[in-house]
Amino acid sequence: MELKFKDFKLDDKIFEGLDAMGFEKPTPIQQQAIPLILEGKDLIGIAQTGTGKTAAYLLPVMSRLLSNPVQDNQIGALIIAPTRELALQIDTAFQGFAYFAGLSSAAIYGGGDGAGFDVQKKALTSGTDVIIATPGKLISHLNLGYVKVQQLQTLILDEADKMLDMGFMDDINKIISALPKERQTLLFSATMPPRIRELSAQVLNNPEQINIAISQPAAGIFQGAFMVHDMQKVKLIKHLLQSKPLKSVIVFCSKKSEVKEIEKELQGLSLKVQSMHSDLEQTERENVMSNFRNRTTNVLVATDIVSRGIDIDGIELVINYNLPSDAEDYIHRIGRTSRGSNSGGVAFTFVNPKELGNFHKIESLIEREIKKIKLPDSLGEGPAYITMEDYKKMPRTGPSRNFKGGGKGRPPRNNKR
Repeated sequence: MELKFKDFKLDDKIFEGLDAMGFEKPTPIQQQAIPLILEGKDLIGIAQTGTGKTAAYLLPVMSRLLSNPVQDNQIGALIIAPTRELALQIDTAFQGFAYFAGLSSAAIYGGGDGAGFDVQKKALTSGTDVIIATPGKLISHLNLGYVKVQQLQTLILDEADKMLDMGFMDDINKIISALPKERQTLLFSATMPPRIRELSAQVLNNPEQINIAISQPAAGIFQGAFMVHDMQKVKLIKHLLQSKPLKSVIVFCSKKSEVKEIEKELQGLSLKVQSMHSDLEQTERENVMSNFRNRTTNVLVATDIVSRGIDIDGIELVINYNLPSDAEDYIHRIGRTSRGSNSGGVAFTFVNPKELGNFHKIESLIEREIKKIKLPDSLGEGPAYITMEDYKKMPRTGPSRNFKGGGKGRPPRNNKR
């Protein structure tokens, strides 16, 4: 029998919110996680973004808070997220689910002004049912001594692998040391590297574990790769964006200097282009994301700050200007084109000779060969593709010295941005 949300032992007020939002059938992670969380068990949830994990923990945590409310000046549940964008998205989801429940929430993150800090302080001192926070900003408030967590029921670590990649391990340990030991702890991660296993062993008590579709892109995403020299990349982006009408595109770059350069290069096109990177103030980030959601902006050039936790439907194309250093991040990047389903858009990846090793790691991870696409004639010849077997036989001095192809017009290597 197919499960529906009404089959869970959630509070009636939660069902009102779900009905109003049109939620009827739970996703696989929701089916498995909600009953365990309602029972008060600790949990490790391994799931990619787009699988419905936010609702998987929010709904049962909210239901438990309704059954066992905390005092007015206390915090009932604490959600730690790696970026302010994800914190705001979780808060937005909470507001929708809690519309009829009478529960309160607040997002705590950096990048604001003094007035914003005062608003956050008020939420933390007056008591809020659910706090969603980035690690650094929460520590700033904890250090001032007014955050009341004595009655905390549940701690959720969302995108735990990303937080560790961003260097938040010490911050997480410091936050946990301030929390009551008697609590429920939920850890959600897209991957399960050794560091996550170590963290879970330290902070969880006899946890259950759920694994949902780990490390595989949605089947409906068309994946293609272009072998390119660096100086061909911008011309290729322009060609792709001008080949057909596109309303929603993300171009991923590994460095914010590249993001700024690509944004400037694309300004001359008929599409509206904006960028997202860590140098932007919070209000600027919010405006950029708002413009991208409502299609005022057609092309978003971004670092991996938006590769996870940004839930926007209808993204037609993802372009990887360069490869991420971690093959797992490729999954998150291209997953922006397919949110919560097997139907998706298109993901093109640019691969230069120096990135070929990382590209082979990606193909190994997703257990499929990514289609190699010939460059347009107007761009000239690109570098030759080397199979994984031949690549392994090459000297360790690096593939860029051994590449054949590219012809007389092969561009010189120039890594300066």
